[in-house]
Amino acid sequence: MKYFTIEELCASDTARRHGIDNTPDAAKRQKLQTLIEQLLDPIRAAWGAPIAVNSGYRCPKLNAAVGGVSTSQHLKGEAADITVGSTADNKRLFDRIVELRDEGRIAFDQLIDESGYRWIHISYRAGANRNQILHLK
Repeated sequence: MKYFTIEELCASDTARRHGIDNTPDAAKRQKLQTLIEQLLDPIRAAWGAPIAVNSGYRCPKLNAAVGGVSTSQHLKGEAADITVGSTADNKRLFDRIVELRDEGRIAFDQLIDESGYRWIHISYRAGANRNQILHLK
């Protein structure tokens, strides 16, 4: 893991404010490590500049506190919401991620433009990636 850490993917201001223990078990830690190795680090290397994680792993209590759906891949350690600061830059990052997929350099389960590129959701399911690209308003 070159750029991202599991701890970074588990950090949450909401968890701290509400006293929620957002520590993943061993199986979820492994999925987070795979997410970093297969997606986040290669994307960061290709992007060539820092990428911030808004939300990574969420335990059930944290997921409920942030209004996440019960089927969220964040609960499984398979997803991260990322940003590079502005909606314009996030759109460029989104397009770069699609290029990386088209070049065969990465595969993802879902790549979602959230709310006009306010942030980007990306997920990885080992052996079951759908390579879905979605735009949510």
